[in-house]
Amino acid sequence: MGPGPGLGLGYFLLPAGGALSLTGVVTGSGTLISLSWIMWVLGLLLLFRSRSRRPVDPAKLAAAAAAGDARAVRGLRALALTARAEGRPDAAERLLRQAVKAGDVESMWELGRLVEQREGPTAAEPWFRMAAEAGHPVAKRMFRPGGALHPDGSDPAP
Repeated sequence: MGPGPGLGLGYFLLPAGGALSLTGVVTGSGTLISLSWIMWVLGLLLLFRSRSRRPVDPAKLAAAAAAGDARAVRGLRALALTARAEGRPDAAERLLRQAVKAGDVESMWELGRLVEQREGPTAAEPWFRMAAEAGHPVAKRMFRPGGALHPDGSDPAP
């Protein structure tokens, strides 16, 4: 999954602590200097904590997603989107299919987009239809009269 909330907060606390420290020195405020040290220490701890985490194991995520863990499903989708961005569409498809098995509507949509890029809209239609039937708002619009998969008002299903 992503870097997590600690990494961003750590990068915020370090310069904020530095600014607070400088303000404390300029104004002669011992309280501001003390607060700046707290911010520095917290920032460093958050950065070290986020760097010491192990990479996510897709097999463990898939097992947790199959057991109904919504956070694991989102993790699978995040890994899939990263794989697609890195030019690994086969890995992305495999991860998205696992998330779709767990019922993730957004993964249905993303799998449709991936298949559409590779094979065209006709091949992607079942995934878009599945997402639309599960309530995905953009996928639903594709099947309206005049939509991408319903341009002439006819049913695009084979």
